Amino acid sequence: MMRWRSRQWVITLTIVAPVLAAAVYLVLFQTGDRPASSALTEALGGDDLEGYARVTGPRALRFPEDHGPHPDYRNEWWYYTGQLSDEQGREFGFQVTFFRIALSPEPIREPAPWRTRQLYMGHFALTDIEGERFYAFERFARGTDELAGAQADPYRVWLGGWQAQALAHTPDEALFPHRLSLAADRVALDVVLDDVLGRVAHGDNGYSRKGPGRGDASMYYAYPRLQAEGQLRLGEKRYAVTGTAWMDREWSTSVLAEHQVGWDWFALQLDDGSALMVYQLRDQAGRPDEFGYGAYLDAGGVVQQLAHDEVELEVVRRWRSDESGRRYPVAWRLAVPRLDLSLAIEARLDHQEWTATVPYWEGAVRISGERHGETVSGRGYVELTGYD
Repeated sequence: MMRWRSRQWVITLTIVAPVLAAAVYLVLFQTGDRPASSALTEALGGDDLEGYARVTGPRALRFPEDHGPHPDYRNEWWYYTGQLSDEQGREFGFQVTFFRIALSPEPIREPAPWRTRQLYMGHFALTDIEGERFYAFERFARGTDELAGAQADPYRVWLGGWQAQALAHTPDEALFPHRLSLAADRVALDVVLDDVLGRVAHGDNGYSRKGPGRGDASMYYAYPRLQAEGQLRLGEKRYAVTGTAWMDREWSTSVLAEHQVGWDWFALQLDDGSALMVYQLRDQAGRPDEFGYGAYLDAGGVVQQLAHDEVELEVVRRWRSDESGRRYPVAWRLAVPRLDLSLAIEARLDHQEWTATVPYWEGAVRISGERHGETVSGRGYVELTGYD
């Protein structure tokens, strides 16, 4: 946990309500020595939800509006991961996430330039696979006066100098191609992303149930296969890079139920042009519950949704962080019998742990296996939360 002096500075800076409605991973404002998984459950669930909009059932996705912010919901994120390589074959992984957190459900009664009920948090990470280094950066800003914010048309999400921005205006989508540009300390990323497979609306047309209660759900869609091309800077060296990326969009007020402590999320891109997303939600004993889900896209963009009991996931190896003491899985076997798919998944680098606001693991992985008896390989990202 951060010291009180640091928390007090952030709270003063952002004019925070007495009781925060925090977002994913955001335990910056929690007090005491509760484990991170407990605080995560409170941040993405909890009882202090009165007045916020809730995701309680399917509704039609609306574009370009849904690419922009949904300020009446408590939590929202624009999430990117990808793996890149230069002409010599040097490989990198990246993660970029813009979070929006509503601090209060009540509108501002007396608007002023510095008053806001929205807080933005940004995460930017780079994995240098050859150099065996993991770089991670975090920023916060209030959602006002050009410090941070989001808009749908034309698409733009920004936090200081970090931003994702559409390069062309298309009224139905206003999204691709767009540019992702960030710089922090010795690391910078500047890539253009374009869609390859199309959009996937997870669950029931984007309505993604995460728990048994009314409102334990999110609106969730993704672009599971993007082409990436641009520049990467690491220290004084610059690399021209190409590769693949993934974009997720999700908003909600209550995602985790009381019995859930975190999730294991897999975004996998195979070399046959297909993509697979799988997540499982874990209880306090570490067991997956019935609200896990998956979606497989073939190379033509045809989607097959997968129920929790259609995915077999086994941990093969774990790694303990010297910094946090937490123990994370870093190698798995994943099988989907209905697809005749069997995969081995392993971290490109064990140490890809975030230890800023709250510890979690988010990292690049390699994939090998078989589908219909034919060899497949690929790359992807895995996110692990709620490990104590």
